[in-house]
Amino acid sequence: MKHCINPTDFTTDEIKNLIMLAEDIIDNPQKYAESCKGKQLATLFFEPSTRTRLSFTSAMLALGGQVIGFDDAQSSSVAKGETLADTVRVVSSYSDIMAIRHPKEGAALVASMFGDVPIINAGDGSHSHPTQTLTDLLTIHKELGRLDNLTIGLCGDLKYGRTVYSLIGAMQKYQNIHFVLIPAKGLELSSEFFEDLKMSENLSFSSVDSLEDAMEYLDVLYMTRTQRERFTSATEYDECKSKVILSTEQMKLAKENMIVLHPLPRVDEISPDVDSDPRAAYFRQAGNGKYIRMSLILTLLKTVEKKIQAPNVPYKASSQKCLNGVCITNSEPVSLLSYFSKQRCYCAYCDDLIK
Repeated sequence: MKHCINPTDFTTDEIKNLIMLAEDIIDNPQKYAESCKGKQLATLFFEPSTRTRLSFTSAMLALGGQVIGFDDAQSSSVAKGETLADTVRVVSSYSDIMAIRHPKEGAALVASMFGDVPIINAGDGSHSHPTQTLTDLLTIHKELGRLDNLTIGLCGDLKYGRTVYSLIGAMQKYQNIHFVLIPAKGLELSSEFFEDLKMSENLSFSSVDSLEDAMEYLDVLYMTRTQRERFTSATEYDECKSKVILSTEQMKLAKENMIVLHPLPRVDEISPDVDSDPRAAYFRQAGNGKYIRMSLILTLLKTVEKKIQAPNVPYKASSQKCLNGVCITNSEPVSLLSYFSKQRCYCAYCDDLIK
């Protein structure tokens, strides 16, 4: 494990080890207080974030390390026209590990190709958010004691929610996982993504029209907000804005040990009255983010005795153009790379189908 780019990059054994280490850190924080002394984490956040950025900062400080970086792209050389590739090359010489959040899909993969330190994807557009997924898996494991044999409800923005795509991708590795889809109107899962997922042996899907139709069957309810920042206009956002709101009345229909997760921030999709329900695990989930990121930082730093060389990306060069307008290939001077899956060609950066 050299980088953390996509949740599907991890094997089940790697995920198990990360979770075990995180749980040991929770139980024995002083044991790890000096683990990263003399190491520096660079946080390159090209779009706004509160929880993720502060979680990475808190994680590195708790390990005895230091943090450098920025949380506003306009205060960096990007505002002068510098490419992501050049930014990463430069910051690699100042740091031992990097966490990058970027609005363009595939940005983390580009960073891993040009940087010479471990890269952690802290979210690239609506594509992937692997450390949030690891946080979700740690929380489910801590709360329910398993990652197999689960019925998981996905509610809200299933179209643009990178946490949803990341979680589904990661759960393909586990047995007997059933997803119940409860999308807001106009925010259903991408049809191409959904078609591929239906071929997975370990996943099954069903759709319902309301939370009331699903609650009694769920082990996990994963709520999401409608993400205003992913829409091209205020009108489009208003048309799709979720009207699905989780209430205490709906919680009465759920199992006693069902848990509610949310990657946060929430807007109005969960009533504040639900917060006092012991099954509301979203604030515990946010706290777990610090510990899984501590585990990930330690694991990645231990895999490199010295700065690593940029990897040979296992994809094929393509003469085609990615039609995804927010793919990093349309704004950075990088060659399009592709891969084949189920007789179809995909962009290696954003996983969109290349037609």
